[in-house]
Amino acid sequence: MRLTDSEFRGMNTGIRRFFQRRLEYPVFRWLGLDGKNRDILEVGCGSGYGAVLLMQLEPRSYLGIDLMPEMIALAKQRNLPRSEFLVMDAADLSPIADASKDVVVIFGILHHIPAWREVVRECCRVLRPGGMLFVEEPMARTILVWDAVFHWNHPREALFSRTELESHLASIGFSLHGRRGLLGLWSFGFRKNY
Repeated sequence: MRLTDSEFRGMNTGIRRFFQRRLEYPVFRWLGLDGKNRDILEVGCGSGYGAVLLMQLEPRSYLGIDLMPEMIALAKQRNLPRSEFLVMDAADLSPIADASKDVVVIFGILHHIPAWREVVRECCRVLRPGGMLFVEEPMARTILVWDAVFHWNHPREALFSRTELESHLASIGFSLHGRRGLLGLWSFGFRKNY
């Protein structure tokens, strides 16, 4: 799903970068995010600010994907070494080989995607055995409040609870490594079991 114009503007502000740098990224680190000499995939990379943070981990490679060409154009302007940015639908990662990534990071985009179950299934496919998936998401109740205030109109089929997300990931081969919640936002670390 494409972002609305107001969400697009909101995702490209200093406020969004502040929260990503000071809250989301540190919580992922606390949950065990380690990218040194690893192959990282960021799903929904947006303008590439997550890549700036993830490149601090000194990965072997970084691939950022986003559905919106406008976001990928912004991300490419960052000229980050050992990084690649591609327009791609997160529900179909077929251009990415099976078991080719060590880490997958999702900074809060699943609630935009009605096919979120397919997205995490694809993340499982591209992760190596023992690989880690880090997900930060607002849960359904939080999104409903945001939609009432900001009129963003997230697709209802894209909304889920913490229990629904954890249950689905367990059913496709992940084990919960850790979680942390704050003000309706939850961050998770999942390990691929096989």
